[in-house]
Amino acid sequence: MDTPLKNEPKIDPDEILGGIVEWIEIESPSHDAGAVNRMVDKVEGQMSGLGMKIERTPGRDGFGDILECRTPWGEGPGILVLAHLDTVHPIGMIEKDLKVRREGDSVFGPGIYDMKSGGYIAYYAMRHLIRQGKRSKLPVTFLFIPEEEVGSPTSRAQIERAARGHKYCLVMEPGRDGDRVVTSRKGVGRFVMTVKGRASHAGVRHEDGRSAILELARQIVRIEAMTDYARGITVNVGLVNGGSGVNVVPAEATAEIDLRVPDPALAEEMTTRMLALGPIGVDVEVAIEGGMNRPPYRKDAGIEALFQKARAIYAEIGKELNDVPLTGGGSDGNFTAALGIPTLDGLGADGKGAHAAYEQIYYSSLLSRTYLAARLLETLE
Repeated sequence: MDTPLKNEPKIDPDEILGGIVEWIEIESPSHDAGAVNRMVDKVEGQMSGLGMKIERTPGRDGFGDILECRTPWGEGPGILVLAHLDTVHPIGMIEKDLKVRREGDSVFGPGIYDMKSGGYIAYYAMRHLIRQGKRSKLPVTFLFIPEEEVGSPTSRAQIERAARGHKYCLVMEPGRDGDRVVTSRKGVGRFVMTVKGRASHAGVRHEDGRSAILELARQIVRIEAMTDYARGITVNVGLVNGGSGVNVVPAEATAEIDLRVPDPALAEEMTTRMLALGPIGVDVEVAIEGGMNRPPYRKDAGIEALFQKARAIYAEIGKELNDVPLTGGGSDGNFTAALGIPTLDGLGADGKGAHAAYEQIYYSSLLSRTYLAARLLETLE
């Protein structure tokens, strides 16, 4: 008996790859609103060509626009598809360190894995249904986000608002470790510590100074020691800054801190610990602010049921779909899952090197991942 994969027109991996390349050739770092909006223009034109109802929300705070595209059919709660159009790579990366190229099964390019391939797969999946003369059983909303890589500060509210009106959420973040999707994610916290000391001449009156950098160094050791792999907690001081000159005892220093936790109870515990940090040395001031940027979520009954539907679809093409038990990376799926919306994440192309100079997808994953996306859109009810 023929599988749906043999219906005409067929899913064409070469056609998919060509579209993905068009997207990654439009470089779109998060903090360059103009560059991101060039990507938004591209996607808006393509989605409009499918007859989607388009709503474009102007960006703010230096970020790009949010693009919402809805099917003209269907009523009531439907399927929300999430993808982001920004990348971590600066303009010019495509000409230097991450040129677009194919080497065997790997295709390289800035943002190709995280996550323009996933976003394009979602678009192509809907286009494939329409080319076949089909419709999804449920209405579908595509939400293209301009600043996910920096925590979705201007789009979170719209994501959560959209999620509350939908029955399912499909997140087109990268696939993982072969035929795997994501069903649980750690929560992400972000904090900034500011230390104030007292400046003095480093040679003449060193004893009068109170080094903010020394205090910060002591704090960093204490903060990093909060990492507890057994409990799934990681704490990372990723950015530090301080001082005004090599011959001046530094009066101020700052550190930016990343926290990852697997469940809400630990999120509350660690946030309380972080915000309670005080000075270690004398005659210095320490202030810390921040909190959880993305709530954690674990696979619940709704996510498990959605995952099993995806597994059955994957089996139609003779492949076995598995999930990643828990990943430390955050996504916009954290927001939807925390609201109780069954969320299946990591539906994009398989590959490796997210955020790295060797970022790549595997060409061999394009057909299966697009088939999965198209059949989820077609069959979920």
